[in-house]
Amino acid sequence: MDKKRSLEQKINRLLSMFPAVAIIGSRQCGKSTLIKSIRPDWKYYDLERPDDFQVISSDPLGFFSRQRKDTIIDEAQQFPELFGVLRGIIDQDRKAVGRFLLTGSSSPEIVKGLSESLSGRMATVELWPFKATEFYDQPLSPIYDLLCDSKTGLNHLAALQPLLEPDQVYEHWLLGGYPEPRIKGKIHPDFYGLWMDEYFADYIRRDIQRLFPRINPHSFRLFIQTLSFHSGSVINQSEIARALEVSSPTARDYLEILHGTMIWRNLRTYEENSLKKVQKMPKGFFRDQGLLHHLLKIDDLDKLLVHPTAGPSFEAFVIEEIIRGFQCTMRAGIDFHFYRTKDKSEIDLIISGPFGVIPIEVKLGYKIKQRMLTPLKNFIGDISARFGILVNNADRIEFLSDSIIQIPARYF
Repeated sequence: MDKKRSLEQKINRLLSMFPAVAIIGSRQCGKSTLIKSIRPDWKYYDLERPDDFQVISSDPLGFFSRQRKDTIIDEAQQFPELFGVLRGIIDQDRKAVGRFLLTGSSSPEIVKGLSESLSGRMATVELWPFKATEFYDQPLSPIYDLLCDSKTGLNHLAALQPLLEPDQVYEHWLLGGYPEPRIKGKIHPDFYGLWMDEYFADYIRRDIQRLFPRINPHSFRLFIQTLSFHSGSVINQSEIARALEVSSPTARDYLEILHGTMIWRNLRTYEENSLKKVQKMPKGFFRDQGLLHHLLKIDDLDKLLVHPTAGPSFEAFVIEEIIRGFQCTMRAGIDFHFYRTKDKSEIDLIISGPFGVIPIEVKLGYKIKQRMLTPLKNFIGDISARFGILVNNADRIEFLSDSIIQIPARYF
């Protein structure tokens, strides 16, 4: 059962502008399914299949002399030399667009290859596990285009309609968005947990040990398990390193590996507010909360709601949903940060772009106390932001002040 991905329209537009488009993302997030649905009539090669790998790697120039357009190359990171050859083929006719589609599970090879060999010749987009609206067969919310418009005011946001039911938000938060376990798990409930077990084993055994052969797989596995208790928090690498009895540089390297392979997101501190002293340590979280909850052995919504990680996990879920929504737009130059001052005033997500700066606070509950709005009010006043948003699980959109609007999570 294929589901429509919100990135399809963006990828089609990029193919009308660039000779090639690369789709990168974590393993098993749906890249192969997406490219086959976008261009079902193109010639398809999968570099994880020995026959296809042999065809391309034995004579790449000969291959591209035969396949000069309408070609899909899946898992391109398996043959990094491909990027340099492809550059030459594209440069022979730079005006021709929409010729190649590549995918790659994020790795140093593909990031280096795309940035060094194909800069300016290829557009790169990031795919992720299902966004909640995708899994429940809903269109992308118009809120992202509205927020990308500097003329949008609170009255425009107040007219939005919800796309999801509350129970759908809770279910997607609990189980995450990886396509195979979510879809097959509906028919065979046991499959979900078995798939998650195998995913982590395969991630360490196959991806990590291939990309980083010197890594200690036992230490790395323990690091992931330890990190699950810190997801959604400001990350003190020294504390985690001491707990695991590894060096602080090793803990930092492990964190960068998780971020680079798109399992984890490091969110940097917003430092543009010159009026306040900000805390410099990054905040981080697992990008898919289903993975986090499996690591924590939480398989039930009632267990999750009383677990100490419930608040940080829901914040991470909403932040990731919002980032994915913005990544579906054609707007460039958007950055995502979090904000925390030395006096512990904190805002969960700061979005900055050509449209200005938008602070967003996330709460798991649905009741609002005025003191919850103080960090947002102070930040809006400090940098003269147009407005701030509080995301929670309330029933409807409401104005909380002249410059703050409540938008429930099911609108995103």
